[in-house]
Amino acid sequence: MPKGFERASGETFECHACPLNLELEAMYNLTTCMSSSDVGRSTLSTVLDNLQLNEMSRGMITLVDENTRKLVLEVIQDTAVDKNSIAYHSGEGIIGSAFEQNRVVIVPRIADEPRFAGKLGIYERDRPFIAVPISANGKVIGVLAAQPKTADLDRLESQSRFLVMIANLVGQIAKLAQDHEREKSQLTDQRDRLLEQLSQQYGFENIIGRSDPMRRVFQQISAVAKWTTTVLIRGESGTGKELVAHAIHYNSQRADKPFVKLNAAVLSDNLLESELFGYEKGAFTGATEGRPGRFERADGGTLFLDEIGEISPGFQSKLLRVLQEGEFERVGSSQTKCVDVRIIAATNRDLEADVEAGKFREDLYYRLNVMPIYMPPLRARAEDIPDLALHLVRRISDRQGRDLSLSQAATALLMRYDWPGNVRELENCLERAAVMSSSATIDREAIVDTGLEDRIMSRGGTLVEAPANFNDPDLDERDRIVAALEHCGWVQAKAARLLGMTPRQIAYRIQTLDIKVRRI
Repeated sequence: MPKGFERASGETFECHACPLNLELEAMYNLTTCMSSSDVGRSTLSTVLDNLQLNEMSRGMITLVDENTRKLVLEVIQDTAVDKNSIAYHSGEGIIGSAFEQNRVVIVPRIADEPRFAGKLGIYERDRPFIAVPISANGKVIGVLAAQPKTADLDRLESQSRFLVMIANLVGQIAKLAQDHEREKSQLTDQRDRLLEQLSQQYGFENIIGRSDPMRRVFQQISAVAKWTTTVLIRGESGTGKELVAHAIHYNSQRADKPFVKLNAAVLSDNLLESELFGYEKGAFTGATEGRPGRFERADGGTLFLDEIGEISPGFQSKLLRVLQEGEFERVGSSQTKCVDVRIIAATNRDLEADVEAGKFREDLYYRLNVMPIYMPPLRARAEDIPDLALHLVRRISDRQGRDLSLSQAATALLMRYDWPGNVRELENCLERAAVMSSSATIDREAIVDTGLEDRIMSRGGTLVEAPANFNDPDLDERDRIVAALEHCGWVQAKAARLLGMTPRQIAYRIQTLDIKVRRI
C-alpha cells in the first residue's frame, strides 16, 4: 500500500469511496480477467480499459526495469505512442515522484504543476492527473496513472482510492507475468540445454568410422542435412540406420522441432493407420478420447519411419498420399489436416526386388528413394572395429558405472569375426564380456568366454593370426606375456627367456593375471 495521498500542494487527506455500482462493475471485470491462464500485456490493457467506468482516460502503466532501474512504459490506453522510447528515472516528474516516495500523487490541474514532465504529450493541461505506485511483495515495482475528466476535489479523492485498488491488482498481475516470463525463460534454457545434449548425443562424432565407406556416409549426411529432402537409409540390421536419422535431424534447421519415430514392422495396418494419422473419439472400441498421430506430432520436424519395407501394399497407397500432398484425415474424421514433415525412412530389404515382385509400390519407392544413404555392413569396414569397440566400451562403462578398457589382444580377436549382426552384435558381445570380466580390462579370454571363437570357426573362419609384438611399449603386462606366449607357441620356458624371466616367475604371473594357457 502507498504511504499516503498527496495533492500537488503537499496537503494530505483521506479518500472517500467511489460510486459503488461503477466500482463493483470495474472490479468484477478485473478479477475476471485475472483468472485467465494467459496473464500478460493484454491483461494490463484490459485493466486500463476499465478505468473509463470511473470517468478516467489515457491510463498508463510503467514498470521498473530490473537492469536499468528505470520506469519503462509498459501499456498505454487510447493512443499510439511509441512506448519503447518512454522511460522515467526515479523521482523524475509525477511518475518518478510517485515511485520514489511510494505515495499517491494528485494533480488538480496539470498546467499548475511544474513537476509534470509531459513526455507523452497526450494529456490535456487543463485537466487533473493521478499517479499511484504499484507494489508486489512489499516492493514498489511501477506506477499506474490516468487523467480524470473533472477537477472536483471530492471526485478526485474517490478516483484516487479506486486507482489504489486497481494498482494492487496490477501488482499481482505484474508478478504473475514476471513469474510466467521467468518460467518461460527457464523452460527455454532447459530446452536449449536438452537440444545441445541431443546434438552431442546424436552428432557426427557418435557415428564411428574412418573407413572409405563411412567417409562417404558422412559426406552424404552433411549434404542432405541442409535441406528437407526425403531420405531413405539402406543397410543391414544393426548398421546404425537410426543413428544416421538422428544425425540428419539434429544437424538440420529443424533441430529444435520434434523428432518422431515409428517402427512400421511391428504394427498391423489398422494400428499403423491410427498411430500415423491419429484418431477421433469413438472412432473404434476403446477410443474414449481423440489422439493426434505421429504426423501431427512431427509437424515442423522430422518423422523417422523404420522398417518401411515391411508395410503392406494396402497401406502403401495411404502413406503415398500424405507423402505427396502432406494431407491426411484422422481415423473416424472427414476433416483434412495438413502438416509440414520431413520424412526419413529406413529399410534392410531389397526394395528394388520387392518392386519387381509387386510387393512394394513403384511410385512409393520413387517417392522415398529421393536421397538414398547406404550403411555399410561391419565386415566391409573391419578397420573401424578398434575405434568402434572402444566407443562401445565407453558407453558400457557409463551404464555399468565403472571404468573399462579393452586389451589389444581382445581387439585383434574381434577383428577376426565377420559380425553378421553388425554393430548391434558387437555391442552385445562387448557387454557380455564386460559382465563376465572380473577386472576392469576386457581381455581376450573375456571375449573368448562369449563364444566368439566358436562362432568364428563355425562360419569357416580361422583363429590363426600374427601375435602381437611383445616389445610394444603400449602393451600392458598381461598382453605382453600373452604376446610372448603366442610367439613361442605357448611354451612357457621359451616365453620366459624372451621376457627375461625365470620359468617360475612366468608361471606365477600367468596364475596371478588369470591367463588361460592354450594347448597347441
